[in-house]
Amino acid sequence: MKKTVVFSITLSLFLLVVMVFSVSAQGIDPSDITDDDVNEVAKQLYCPVCENIPLDVCGTQACAQWRELIREKLAQGWNQEEIKEYFVLQYGDRVLAEPPRHGLNWLVYILPPAAFLLGAFMLLRGIRSWRNPPPTEEEQKPQEVNHFDEYIDRMEQELRESDKYE
Repeated sequence: MKKTVVFSITLSLFLLVVMVFSVSAQGIDPSDITDDDVNEVAKQLYCPVCENIPLDVCGTQACAQWRELIREKLAQGWNQEEIKEYFVLQYGDRVLAEPPRHGLNWLVYILPPAAFLLGAFMLLRGIRSWRNPPPTEEEQKPQEVNHFDEYIDRMEQELRESDKYE
């Protein structure tokens, strides 16, 4: 009799544990997932059918189905990164709002700041040159010192006078 009581208590505890874990393993109820939760993931993705339209604002039937798929994945316990990876596997990198940081995609992150810095540098140089214009040709020529002007004038005058006498 004692064995049956111990066995029934053990069985009851085992069934209780199994029921608790089975209820918690079912995940989140899809009705608990709000539109904000879905749109938080959807705004990080672009519509694979339409060009340059985020998935959270696209009005096509396909996008509505993809948002519902996101809702289901969230209800199954998937996180944002897993959902984005799923869409990338299905449709490629073009569905991501932010390109992955590998390969030639690094240019997207490097070129705009580099172009901005180069433009700022050129603008600064332009402003400095407008404030201080380059010197004109007359200003660039070194002033010739005419030490001999008086001497030459005097020589010419004496030559003219000597020509008069001859």
